[in-house]
Amino acid sequence: MKRRDFLRTVGFGAAAMACGGRRLNAADKSSKPNILFIFADDQTYESICALGYDEVKTPNLDKLVRGGVTFTHAYNQGSWSGAVCIASRCMLNTGRFLWNAQKVYGAAEKERAAGRFWSEYMKKAGYKTYMTGKWHVKADPNKAFDVCKDPRGGMPKQTKQGYNRPIEGKKDPWSPYDTKFGGFWAGGKHWSEVVGDHGVSFLKQASKSDDPFFMYLAFNAPHDPRQSPKEYVDKYPLDKVKVPKNFLPEYPHKDAIGCGKGLRDEKLAPFPRTKYSIKVNRQEYYAIITHMDAQVGRILDALKKSGKADNTYIFFSADHGLAVGHHGLVGKQNLFDHSVRVPLMVNGPGVPEGKTFDTPVYLQDIMPSTLELAGVRKPDHVQFRSLMPIVRGKRAGSYDAIYGGYLSVQRMVTMDSHKLLLYPKIKKVLLFDLKKDPDEMVDLAGKPESKPIMKKLFARLLELQASTGDKLDIKGVFGSIL
Repeated sequence: MKRRDFLRTVGFGAAAMACGGRRLNAADKSSKPNILFIFADDQTYESICALGYDEVKTPNLDKLVRGGVTFTHAYNQGSWSGAVCIASRCMLNTGRFLWNAQKVYGAAEKERAAGRFWSEYMKKAGYKTYMTGKWHVKADPNKAFDVCKDPRGGMPKQTKQGYNRPIEGKKDPWSPYDTKFGGFWAGGKHWSEVVGDHGVSFLKQASKSDDPFFMYLAFNAPHDPRQSPKEYVDKYPLDKVKVPKNFLPEYPHKDAIGCGKGLRDEKLAPFPRTKYSIKVNRQEYYAIITHMDAQVGRILDALKKSGKADNTYIFFSADHGLAVGHHGLVGKQNLFDHSVRVPLMVNGPGVPEGKTFDTPVYLQDIMPSTLELAGVRKPDHVQFRSLMPIVRGKRAGSYDAIYGGYLSVQRMVTMDSHKLLLYPKIKKVLLFDLKKDPDEMVDLAGKPESKPIMKKLFARLLELQASTGDKLDIKGVFGSIL
């Protein structure tokens, strides 16, 4: 079906809104677009060459940027756990905001069985559902999807040699391409290549059916251990790798925000941070991203060969970002933009090509976007909002402000190009002008002229707490200050 005919038939998914739980006939199914969701792990927004970050090579992700819409300010709301991916994926699959998602996390399998899961809504809408790769949600992926291959846990196994390295002047005890360290190499083939294999195989199956498909292809890359074949590491000579502008040997508030020397992610590089250790970590980070990008290319080629490309929407994103040397941090357990912002691209019928939107959105908005395209009326408990009205030019944005929270030790609100960052444990307030200071290096909180915007942002944060289910008494902590 050609794109213009498809659009005339379904009007971006609006035509089948009353499908409910009834059995779909062949005509109903053939009118629905396919959905291909590709998900990375730990990939920051500043890692796509076509978006101006030319230090990293991403030719296939660049194709998605050129071929569709990119949301340059897509956020994750944060986490109730040091494993930020758990919270992100629970929000994604249940549609609930952060602390509301936490309430159902332990009962995720009951939620799935009750039909209140992304994949279950897609099944009910007549989709053949496929999944491979990282899951990390407390629901059975073999039941959540019609076809499930090699579901993975939170991360490939790290080894003791992979921590506190490298130390300049000493032999590095670990190598990203030595298979003896296991990790992504466990099982005999790199896990990213396994996801690529299954993606290609699923698409071959899908090409033989008239049923619409929903594919959930979740890479563990570029999470640590950041391993890839030597040829990919060699693409990034160390003398060409840059240190972030906001590099610090140590973040002064690291202990107060839960990012001290005892946090697993922060143990990967030595304390204090050195430019050498950060350059090596970024070299390996770029290499595994480029290796993953090659697998994405295989999947996109297979989609084209399947004959289904003209009737398929592609969504690409990541569960959260990563510091990798910004602000003296290495992990993602912080609310700076490098760790809460992710890539988000949408390709498909009628989607403008090469267009970017800087309106703030959440990555979990992908879930209701696909429900809209599938003709599923958004369930009452789903709080995230479809991206499609923005893509179609029918709405300028979805959120006036972006909320962020991490455990009980960090809170954030971004609004009007400013970010208010709060550290309750030490009653610390930070304010950044993101338009003038995108690297978040200049704290404006101490300036008298900043008081009005700080009060405005704080008031909005208090309002957002209610919608996210946040019970932390930040008003009691910061009320006298703000």
